[in-house]
Amino acid sequence: MTPRPVLNRSLLALAGLVLLGGGLLILFAGLDVYRRHDLAPPTSWPLTTPHDVLLGSADRARWSSQGWWWWPAVIALLALVALLALWWLLAQLRRHHPGALPVGGTPPQEGVELRDQALSAAIGADAGVLTGVEEAVVRITGAPAHPRTRVTIGLTPQGEPGAVLEALYAGPLRTASRSTGSPPGPTEVRLRGAHHKVHRVQ
Repeated sequence: MTPRPVLNRSLLALAGLVLLGGGLLILFAGLDVYRRHDLAPPTSWPLTTPHDVLLGSADRARWSSQGWWWWPAVIALLALVALLALWWLLAQLRRHHPGALPVGGTPPQEGVELRDQALSAAIGADAGVLTGVEEAVVRITGAPAHPRTRVTIGLTPQGEPGAVLEALYAGPLRTASRSTGSPPGPTEVRLRGAHHKVHRVQ
């Protein structure tokens, strides 16, 4: 797994746990769970009964006395956090494949480009007929200038991982590199056998 998905999943998990914990604490207070079941609320947690508020009159007066800049600064900070969260969400929704790859290097010669799906299908078709390969699925990710190739290969019972890897690099991957005129990029190969765990090769 690449560092970006790991970071995204970690941040999502952390944000989810914080929101879940806060929501449960507020829900417990709203349903008066602490009093009904004789539970001790967290230390310094202000919401323990349905009638409690997050900021009381004294707290609101104390924060208001900080000066005219206090509440505009708080609102600006919250707006910034919201914008950053929206930007992060949009970044997750962006496609993570190049779309079109330059043919003949970068920049492409005479504006010629090749769709990443077409190249993936061609590599997959060539890899699927190799000796010892039952099926092959290819996906190209990354930016157009720095594409990454991910190949998942299902081996036949007689397939030998070493021989399949050599044939893959010498055949479909080298052909794709020669056809596009670009040097081979990073390639990740996953080998899957009928009675074996998945092995990943970089």
